[in-house]
Amino acid sequence: MKYSKIPLAQTLVALCIAKGINHVVISPGSRNAPLTLSFSQHPNIHAYSIVDERCAAFFALGMSQQLGKPVAVICTSGSAMLNYYPAIAEAFYSNVPVVVISADRPAYLIDVGDGQTIRQKYVFKNHINYEANLKQDITHKSTILQETHQLSKEMERELQAKVQAYNEQEINLALNAAVETNGPVHINAPFDEPLYMMQDTKDVSPVLIPLKEKVAVAASKITTVAHIWSQAKRKLVLVGTLPPNTILKKYLEILAEDPSVMVLTETTSNLRDERFFNAIDQLILPIEKNEELLDEFQPEVMLTLGGMIVSKKIKAILRKRQPKHHWHIHENRVFDTFFCLEHFFKMNPNDFFESFFAQTTPIESSYKNFWHQIKITREAKHEIYLQQIAFTDLKAFEAIIHSLPTSLILHLGNSSTVRYAQLFPIDSNIELYCNRGTSGIDGSTSTAIGTSVVAKKQTLLITGDLSFFYDSNALWNNYIPKNFRIILVNNSGGGIFRILPGNKNTENFNTYFETIHSHTAKQLAEMYHFEYLTACNEDSLQTVLQTFYDESAQPKILEVFTPRIDNDITLIDYFKFFNEK
Repeated sequence: MKYSKIPLAQTLVALCIAKGINHVVISPGSRNAPLTLSFSQHPNIHAYSIVDERCAAFFALGMSQQLGKPVAVICTSGSAMLNYYPAIAEAFYSNVPVVVISADRPAYLIDVGDGQTIRQKYVFKNHINYEANLKQDITHKSTILQETHQLSKEMERELQAKVQAYNEQEINLALNAAVETNGPVHINAPFDEPLYMMQDTKDVSPVLIPLKEKVAVAASKITTVAHIWSQAKRKLVLVGTLPPNTILKKYLEILAEDPSVMVLTETTSNLRDERFFNAIDQLILPIEKNEELLDEFQPEVMLTLGGMIVSKKIKAILRKRQPKHHWHIHENRVFDTFFCLEHFFKMNPNDFFESFFAQTTPIESSYKNFWHQIKITREAKHEIYLQQIAFTDLKAFEAIIHSLPTSLILHLGNSSTVRYAQLFPIDSNIELYCNRGTSGIDGSTSTAIGTSVVAKKQTLLITGDLSFFYDSNALWNNYIPKNFRIILVNNSGGGIFRILPGNKNTENFNTYFETIHSHTAKQLAEMYHFEYLTACNEDSLQTVLQTFYDESAQPKILEVFTPRIDNDITLIDYFKFFNEK
């Protein structure tokens, strides 16, 4: 195989491969040519070319989520790397190990008016887990610099050895940090011309620095909380975003069978059990102004797991009705979401539960049963309400969720999409993902496509119209598998804003909040070679869903048109209906 003549490029490729990175997403450019040529021709690398850097980074994020290991993104110098930022912020808050490798101009060309140069160092400093700003090879200087800085051969070798040692250490530490912190890292690599020179042999053999060993949590800390747990009669377990199969079934069984424990699981938790409380807003919204029920709900102890919480109402209630004890378990970081955090256990949940449940004893309580009876009532009213409403977003989501095959990877768009999905039971075999780190509408399609490329199952994205059109460059992608599916719920604007307080049906609201439009995905589907299907009522949706997931010669987009004006009224009345006698 061929190697770049630039030692830094050789070092980056060698260490990435040694650290287990074998998927690399490259956006075209010239300054990153040494990396592009080296990675794309390496037999151990799966290289992908994605033109739009924002899409490329989310594409890599989707792959990393699915693979459970770092994926690298590579770009040229200048503004290209700035387009990575939305995905980097998402990776930071969602704990996804994306490795950004940005090519840079030599230091002497920064801020002198040279083309395609910006101050690339520390660009991501507020949302990155490690920043490695590498040094340019002494042996790879431009002619103009050599004329003004003549070095003897011996001095050149000595300085190059120091640069090589520094770069090896920084690359090692950055790649290790991606794994150790399970988050994004940035490696900024300056290259001078010539950029395209290749050779048959490599000049470097980088030293590997091993990962750090994890620090064990003090056993006494777990013993302390186990004692408190055993005495509490109202215990709430709230589970946010988690990858599929994170928690062992035996520990879920213990929680499910404990009468003093109420387990609230968000759709994004990938924990689904009839004994858990999966539709949080359905349960919580009707009690938010009922002081008696709020008293019954307020836990003595709250144990939280996973990442971000979707439900605004549960956050509002628990910030007002704080538990006496709040503990959080996470391998990487904690957020004091409810402003009452007492203990953070930085460890794998299964390791925590293994020690914790060995030291706890059951206690009699009516806590779970009380709320289970309310849950049954809510579910019955849910079915009654859905039978009597016209076709709107809510009715469309009912049909879509019920149609899902069990062997599926499901990606949810943000905003109204994930919130509607929270109201319906989803089969426990479905693996579910959503970019809840920053909860942005950008990148959902790119992330889902990234997942589909490396997944062993069919991948489906359910998304809203603004999110879909915003990320339409995601479809400019040569790697989309034929079994990839998109369900686009098009209500002609940002319908979720109609649910929020404020004056509606005014020109200002329509233009600057709801952003009404008349776009469809038909032309995009044609341009990017997707099979295009539509539905505009319950019957047509049920009909098309019968064969939508079947094998096909092309990926498919199903665009579901819902009435813009009626959706908010139907959803608001849905929650009011639970309070009716």
